[in-house]
Amino acid sequence: MATSALPPAAVTANTNTLNNVLVAEEISELSPAPEVNEEKDQLEGEINEETEEDGKVKTVFDDASKFNVKHPLFSSWTLYFDSPQSKHLPKTPQSTPATPSGSHSWMDDIRKVVSFDSVEEFWGLYNNIIPPSQLPGRANYYLFKNGIIPAWEDSQNKNGGKWSIQVPKKNETKVAIDKMWLYTMLAAIGETFETPTSDESGNAPSPTQSDLITGVIVSPRPAFYRISIWTRESASADALESDPLKARLLNIGKHFKTSVLGYDLDTKLVEGGFQTEVTFDAHRDSEKKQNKNKFSV
Repeated sequence: MATSALPPAAVTANTNTLNNVLVAEEISELSPAPEVNEEKDQLEGEINEETEEDGKVKTVFDDASKFNVKHPLFSSWTLYFDSPQSKHLPKTPQSTPATPSGSHSWMDDIRKVVSFDSVEEFWGLYNNIIPPSQLPGRANYYLFKNGIIPAWEDSQNKNGGKWSIQVPKKNETKVAIDKMWLYTMLAAIGETFETPTSDESGNAPSPTQSDLITGVIVSPRPAFYRISIWTRESASADALESDPLKARLLNIGKHFKTSVLGYDLDTKLVEGGFQTEVTFDAHRDSEKKQNKNKFSV
């Protein structure tokens, strides 16, 4: 499957906006952002909602409540949620996702929270939901592209797999897991998970967009947190790294480990307990409880 190229306007809007977020969070930029003049001229790909009295364009980074520009995402996304308590919530057509044929009964407990298609709508959502560190021990957030249900049985997931990591639940990991989840979502909606890792000189690579990612999940459990990245295709652990699909999947795992989670690529994470490496396995193997086709970075 070939990597799909985003329109230049979408690339510019996504990259510039996410760079502003990453700078604010004091982590490295995705790539150098184009210069913007002092009048803050509207960039290609931005949507001007309305004009302020002074006639200036204001982004959400200029004024969190009176911005007049929206940065469109290339894809629309939907956040879902479930927990042991969600089964008691009333079902409506708006809150209940369509269930793929043959899916397990646990889908009955999933509730749709909201869909969005701009950076500003994402931040409005993020700032008004409970972070993973404060969720109950059997809850899940699912952030998936519109039209894709967070289930193995969905036609766009059934041949895929997932990269995942488990982090032990400790007091010192609560802040870390919230940031890891935020950065995972930003990489997903920015469609930059296939960005290559930095070269030996340390130069940051330009983002490469693709549609291999279908969604991301965070799952607090009584003893650990798990973050997963779902892909629409999978590769065998026995496949050579030169295999095009295997190479793409490995690149996603490396970007996830280094640029999103903040670990060095060569760092071994397992020290016992519930900690895991950043590991990929196919959905079909997870369903059968098989471990033979897993591979890690």
